[in-house]
Amino acid sequence: MNFISLALVFCAASSLAATKPRARDLGIPFDGTPGKLNAITDVKGVEVGFVTLNRGEGKLQVGKGPVRTGVTAVLPRGRNGKDAVFAGWFSQNGNGEMTGTTWIEESGMLEGPVMITNTHSVGTVRDAVVAWRVKQGKTDSTISLPVVAETWDGWLNDINGFHVKEADALKALDDARGGPVPEGNVGSGMGMICYEFKCGIGTSSRITKAAGREYTVGVLVQANHGLRHQLRLAGVPVGAHFKNDLMFSKETGSIIIVVATDAPLLPHQLKRLARRATMGLARTGSVSGDGSGDIFVAFSTAHSAELRPKKIAKVEMVPNGELDGLFAATVEATEEAIVNSLAAAEKVTGVDGHLAPAIPMDKVLPLLTKPRLVPAKP
Repeated sequence: MNFISLALVFCAASSLAATKPRARDLGIPFDGTPGKLNAITDVKGVEVGFVTLNRGEGKLQVGKGPVRTGVTAVLPRGRNGKDAVFAGWFSQNGNGEMTGTTWIEESGMLEGPVMITNTHSVGTVRDAVVAWRVKQGKTDSTISLPVVAETWDGWLNDINGFHVKEADALKALDDARGGPVPEGNVGSGMGMICYEFKCGIGTSSRITKAAGREYTVGVLVQANHGLRHQLRLAGVPVGAHFKNDLMFSKETGSIIIVVATDAPLLPHQLKRLARRATMGLARTGSVSGDGSGDIFVAFSTAHSAELRPKKIAKVEMVPNGELDGLFAATVEATEEAIVNSLAAAEKVTGVDGHLAPAIPMDKVLPLLTKPRLVPAKP
């Protein structure tokens, strides 16, 4: 497949995901107040880019397909930003990978994009980010430690064929934009499954207050976790009602969660925010099984040049005692982002005819209609 064909695949997938109704548009109730786009890009400056690889049918031929994979890029300060951001990360269950996290832990800073791909493409994407940052002059040192996360798409994708190339990662970075974010079968979400339904990329945001000021929290997930019977929507155990097309006998998936905010938070506070993503994940039914890589990163765009001062710098911070609204926003946006990733995804047939069905929303919604199941307004 040539460059033009890849671009057409990306555009088609993006168009499909953008036009399908989102979870709250279908009537699924959620807590909190979303931002204008209800996406991570509601946090000013954040840009998201994708390359989706979707080709081939039939029996697995390693190196030839079928291919159901891709790359997702989240840029805290956009394609043209050089400055680092304060960041923190958290591993709820570590059966997975997110490179660069030891330096986040040590320095409290994220110095570039967050990239997401499949398990066996982490190295390729990491190397591509280093090359991109050097070429763009986005690193002022001789060392670059990119953050690249993964989840496994081998049920649908020829994962040992190494179909994600350097050019794909570079295109995802160069194509990153603000505005509405495609969901479902896009980018690295193309081959992903959660709760044994087709899943992928999802996003959401919340407007909240802390210490008397208004802030935004945005979340983007790559959902690839959970068993069917665990799935809960608005607190209702809907997954137990759908027993066809089951795939797995035990938890083998993962989820990557990226949390962005414009609130002035320090690294230890962002680590606390990243931990709260676990609670949004739990609202959808996950128990973070032994085989699941549930790894989260949170960053703040509030500080800029003061992160690399040549003299003592002064930075703002929300007092610890005023963080509850931001915690709640993270939980709420994480839950909705996961459900959005389900709602947007279309069924996919992958290697050896493996089927990942779309969630049948027409059958799910009647299960949510009892008044007692609708969250009360505060």
